[in-house]
Amino acid sequence: MGAFHSVPDDHQYRVLAKKTGFSLEQIVILHNRFNQLSHNSEVLRREDFKNIPDLACNPIRSQIVEAFFDKRNFKKEEEGSVQEIGFEEFLTVMSFFRPPGTQLTAEQKEEIRKTKMRFLFNMHDTDNDGTITLEEYRHVVEELLSRSGSLGKETAKSIADAAMLEVASISVGRMGPDEFYAGITFDHFLKILKELEIETRMNIHFLNLDTTVFCK
Repeated sequence: MGAFHSVPDDHQYRVLAKKTGFSLEQIVILHNRFNQLSHNSEVLRREDFKNIPDLACNPIRSQIVEAFFDKRNFKKEEEGSVQEIGFEEFLTVMSFFRPPGTQLTAEQKEEIRKTKMRFLFNMHDTDNDGTITLEEYRHVVEELLSRSGSLGKETAKSIADAAMLEVASISVGRMGPDEFYAGITFDHFLKILKELEIETRMNIHFLNLDTTVFCK
């Protein structure tokens, strides 16, 4: 794990800037936030996220928190989860929320989009099997709907089921009555959300940061 000294030197900042795309100024801001969350510890644990007001009200809070401890998001070709992360892992996960630069080729923009989409896919593929199953999809939809208090669990479940069938029809076409839809693969995920402007929808407001500095 990328254990990090409590007071990083300039060289360490520059190494992380090259790895993540953040500027030195941005890394300083994020390191200060890391220290606030971890109470100046060199590692961050799941319980450290409990005191973030905006995150506490988020219907997919658990998926967001788990994303920080998911090895798939550390860009090291590993799987599984960890119990604690250092600043380097924190910064690497935060880089998925960083707006892309303006001076990019179409190929570079597409690669960044696919990277962000993979991050979102991993967030919902909670059992790490390469598909977003009906149960995983239903869990997200039920949370989003039942949190409002206007719908019961059974109604939310029915809506989730109907939404999944619509997703299946987009992904693999019309299915027969005896066919079973195993779930959304990453390729299907890209197809379903091809019109989504992911750059404008992923933000870091849940960490109570002034995000204007991250749009430079």
